Order: sequence, then structure tokens, then C-alpha cells
Amino acid sequence: MSSIKKVVLAYSGGLDTSVIMPWLKENYDCEVVAFVADVGQGDEELAGIEEKAIASGASECYVVDLKEEMVADYIYPTLKTGAVYEGTYLLGTSMARPIIAKAQVEVALKVGADAVAHGCTGKGNDQVRFEACFAALAPNLKVIAPWREWDLDSRESLLDYLAERDIPCAASAKKIYSRDGNAWHLSTEGGELEDPWCEPSAEIWPLTNSPEEAPNEALYIHIGIEKGEITTIDGEKLSPYQCLEALNKPAALHGVGRIDIVENRLVGMKSRGCYETPGGTVMVTALRALEELVLDKECRKWKNTFANEFAHLVYDGRWFTPLKDSILASAEALAEVFTGEIVVKLYKGNVTAVQKKSPNSLYSEDFATFGADDVYNQSHAEGFIRLFSLSSRITALSKENTK
Repeated sequence: MSSIKKVVLAYSGGLDTSVIMPWLKENYDCEVVAFVADVGQGDEELAGIEEKAIASGASECYVVDLKEEMVADYIYPTLKTGAVYEGTYLLGTSMARPIIAKAQVEVALKVGADAVAHGCTGKGNDQVRFEACFAALAPNLKVIAPWREWDLDSRESLLDYLAERDIPCAASAKKIYSRDGNAWHLSTEGGELEDPWCEPSAEIWPLTNSPEEAPNEALYIHIGIEKGEITTIDGEKLSPYQCLEALNKPAALHGVGRIDIVENRLVGMKSRGCYETPGGTVMVTALRALEELVLDKECRKWKNTFANEFAHLVYDGRWFTPLKDSILASAEALAEVFTGEIVVKLYKGNVTAVQKKSPNSLYSEDFATFGADDVYNQSHAEGFIRLFSLSSRITALSKENTK
């Protein structure tokens, strides 16, 4: 079929990649190396995965721990931009893809592979995200996307394929949901969610409590921030990944971080997804609260502009581009004043910033007070208003003169 001799496959141990492993060997007559990215999906997802990869036909398996790097070098920079896709989605799957692709390329170059392969379908965003990263990092590597090549078209056909070859797989013919998880979030698609009129059942939310199940007593958490990066939780200095982990458990307990959205996929169709981002939602809330204190009106306006652009950049898989570097440079410049402390309150599915302070705060009680003050002369506002509305006044006068 080709001259490809060695392929590095992004391997999860699920049904799709369990089939792709022998399919590559049969159709490309090549050696297949399994690559597994540990992005915080959980020990249960990784248990026995090396043995499973070898049993499926891999010559060797690389499991690479990317958790700390993902949070520090991908999630934290994105947080500095304020990026949120279509106003709601906190980009959990999107932010993980570039670091996975980068690590896969590194393994491919290390083992001398001719190609990389993935299990993304031809309908989704991830095929674009992975392959755009491959193109930017190692354009000479060939890319194999079996879902765009083979004639297998159902879960049953995949299971039959494995059964014919006596390859073990724990998957069954019934797959209710499609899920993707990492340290930042857990996404759920498919099943009942394909009908937007259907309210999600309790099974949709394996990570977080419902507000009804959440504790009846609020929890307060102190969050320390230095130059746009969360560095302490309740006074304890932690790494970026540790900060996220320290927030995930209490936020999930209190039902924080659930969203149910219909989003616009990059390939053109709409899809419905339910996302659980407990710790991440707390982080976003804390950073926004600090932003209110330290950025003036024009800087906040500019930040909102590039936040939206960066959200689309990350969602569309354009991480390794000059545009990403340019936007992050703006975000880093504004983040110089993002230092302070925020206290958040977790209660019944909500997270609220209830206390905020910063050495760089632009808020002045002396100026803002509704009480008596001796720093602001209210009569000065008249001249400001006349100048601010001057163009409107000139337009109105011009209309009168032409009558």
C-alpha cells in the first residue's frame, strides 16, 4: 500500500485504536509503535495500557507523562488570554491536543518513524487539530487517518474485526456516550445528548455532583495569583498542575463547572456536548475577579478582543503558529499587573468571587464612594460630558442646518 515502515499511533486503549493497531499492520505492512499521553485522564484509564498495546500488535509502547507541562505551558497561557469559546466552553479538549501532538511527534522522531496515525473521525475537530500540529512540527511525517480510509462503519464492525483476529477488548456493542477526559475537564457526547430537547440524565455527569446533591454549607477558598498565574491555594504554594488538582475535588463536590451547550464545530456542523470543568471554572472566576481590579477600561476592551480570537485559535488547532505567539505576547504584557488574592465561595453549583485585593488595584474607595469625599469635583463632569458627546451634538446641528 505504501513504503511506510514504521508508524507511531496515538493510542488510548479504546475500541478504535485497538482496531487501528492491527489494521495498520495489515494494510501498510509496517511496524506500529504505540504512544500514550498521560494528560490526567486518571489511573484507571491507564492501568495495563502498555500490555494491552503489545497484545494488540504494538512493537513497543511509550507512556508519556504530560500533566505538569500541559497545565503550565498550555492551560495557564490560555487562561491569561481569557479565552472562552462561544462564550461558554473552557476549551478542555482543545488545549490538550497540541501537547499530545507535540509529544507524539517527538516519539516518532526518536524511533525513526515514517508516519504518525490517529483515531479521529472525519466528522470531528480533532483530526484538524492533530494534523495541523503535525504539519507545523514535522511536515515530512506522513499522516494516516484510518477513519478516512477503511470501510469499517460501525461499533459492531470494529468488534467483529477484533474478534476475527482474537484480539482482546473490553468494549461492548453498546456504547452510550463518547467521553474525553484530562486534568482540566471531562466531556460527554452522544447517546441522549443527540436530541437537544432531552435534559441530561444523571449518567451524563460522572465527575461532579448536581447542585441538589452538593453540600448545604458553602466552602471558601483563598487563591493567590502572581502575574496571571495561580500559585497558591489556601496559602499553600503549589505547581500549576497541583493547583488545578487542589481545586478539582472541592469544586466537583459542590457541583461547580457543569455546562450543556450546542457548539459550532470547525468542520461546519453543530454538536451538543456536556462538559465538567470544576477546578478550571474556579480558576477562570478568580482570574476574572482580579482583572476587574487591575485593568482599566481600554485594556479590558483589548483583552476581550484577543480573548475571543485566541479561543477560536485554540479550538481550531492553530497552536503552533505566529498568531498564537503574538496574542500571548499581549496577554503576558497585561498579566504583569495580575497579582493579588481572591476568595471564592463554592455553593450549590455556583462559584462566586466574594473578596478581592491586589497591590496593583486601580479601584479607589476615595473616588468611588457615594459618601462625602474631597478628591472628586462633580462639577468637572459637565465639561467631560460636553466633549464626550460633541460628535453627536455636531451631527444634530448639521441635520438642523440642512432642513
